[in-house]
Amino acid sequence: MTKRSAAWLMLLASAVLEAVWATALGQSDGFTRPLPTIVFAVTATLSMIGLGVAIRSIPLGTAYAVWVGIGAALTVGWAMASG
Repeated sequence: MTKRSAAWLMLLASAVLEAVWATALGQSDGFTRPLPTIVFAVTATLSMIGLGVAIRSIPLGTAYAVWVGIGAALTVGWAMASG
């Protein structure tokens, strides 16, 4: 696997984690519920680290647009599916 391919896979994983942390943030009820709060903190941290690693090989503007786009689409899709 090339460095560039690994960066794109890292970016994809980070975007999925973005959707997870956004959903957990909504379920944390102002950080009063422990489990969603912990899920939020862990996945937000991992998502940001993954984005940081990916931008070493992918231009920042491209990486950020893909990261936000995938994360937003998955978050909205999950919200629609779960009611």
